[in-house]
Amino acid sequence: MIKVVIAEDEALLRHALKHALDEAWPELEMVIECEDGAEAIEAIAQYRPDAAFLDIRMPGLSGLDVAAAAAASSPETRVVFTTAYDQYAIAAFERGAIDYLLKPIQTERLAAAVQRIKARAPQTHPDAAALADLVRELARERMGRDAPLTWITANGGRETRLIMVDDVLYFHADNKYTVAVTAEGEALLRKPLRELLATLDPQAFRQIHRSTIVNLKAIASIVRDDSGRGSLRLKGRDETLAVSAPFMALFKAL
Repeated sequence: MIKVVIAEDEALLRHALKHALDEAWPELEMVIECEDGAEAIEAIAQYRPDAAFLDIRMPGLSGLDVAAAAAASSPETRVVFTTAYDQYAIAAFERGAIDYLLKPIQTERLAAAVQRIKARAPQTHPDAAALADLVRELARERMGRDAPLTWITANGGRETRLIMVDDVLYFHADNKYTVAVTAEGEALLRKPLRELLATLDPQAFRQIHRSTIVNLKAIASIVRDDSGRGSLRLKGRDETLAVSAPFMALFKAL
């Protein structure tokens, strides 16, 4: 069965790419659509698709983060980056990516990319170390445009708490909201984890699970089990945090 993962946070672009792929690749039997990087990392690890079309810029984890994780979880998956920022697409291509597509994606260019995917050896995959360099480069460029979040507020009755982001040990999802855990306790934030991740400093915070983001300064150690999953022990804390297997690869790029 020929499978493809599409990771694109804009629904219209994601659906348009799926429709275009159906036309350009008649043998395609399954398309898994993902709206963020975390979902794409898990989908690639689960389905081990023939190809993954990854938007370089997504809220939170970028397409480069996803490709770096996929290099470990599904090395046979061929990667195509999609982007509106050609300088990063070209850099990714030169560092070993199979192909890239500039937005808006042209039908002829997509057809050519599909043919290259079919012709490329299954073992070919972007170099994980080179992708890690691009992740850091992109993070620096993003921070140059948008300063990362430095403080957050949490409402509790008539009181509004101000919490410095640097004091947060980790965030975890709670339905549509997010819980921030500090040394002093917990605070409920009225923002989904996915939206919060896009505002955090990627050099300081790392997603370790679909529902958890950790402050790297709070980590004491990382333990990997035989199944590939891991757990984090936090400094001065009793609890441990689960790291899902697909996300373990992201720590190799630190």
